[in-house]
Amino acid sequence: MDRIKLQLPEQFSFTTELSIRITDLNYGGHVGNDVFLSLLHEARMQYLHHHGYTELNMEGAGMIMADVAIEYKQELSFGNTVRISVAAAGFDKLGFDLFYLMELLTPDGTKVAAKAKTGMMCYNYAEKKKMSVPAAAISKLTGGQQVIA
Repeated sequence: MDRIKLQLPEQFSFTTELSIRITDLNYGGHVGNDVFLSLLHEARMQYLHHHGYTELNMEGAGMIMADVAIEYKQELSFGNTVRISVAAAGFDKLGFDLFYLMELLTPDGTKVAAKAKTGMMCYNYAEKKKMSVPAAAISKLTGGQQVIA
């Protein structure tokens, strides 16, 4: 079986910490794949908010998640705290990738819990069509670096 292997950026521009709640557990007594994705969504929303954006308005563009890839590395349980780091990269005309590093925080240090990438496409919800990534958003999300391929 071929496995996905994500190459994460060397630097992340945003970090948040989230606690695993009892309602995050599945019938196996640990966090399921659906909740991993929900944790990434929460981190993405906090990342966008940090930059003054939402998924519906990023310099006038909405966003749609076009794809997702997650490498699961560590089981998570009730009471755990995870640190999720987020970075934007891979910009092209219509979208970009958000990369995530999820780490389990323990008294002995950190363990990688998951690596992930979501492909975000810019979308005009009023006109129901794709749109270009706003240049101002690229500048803000990358700290002013020119990164369009």
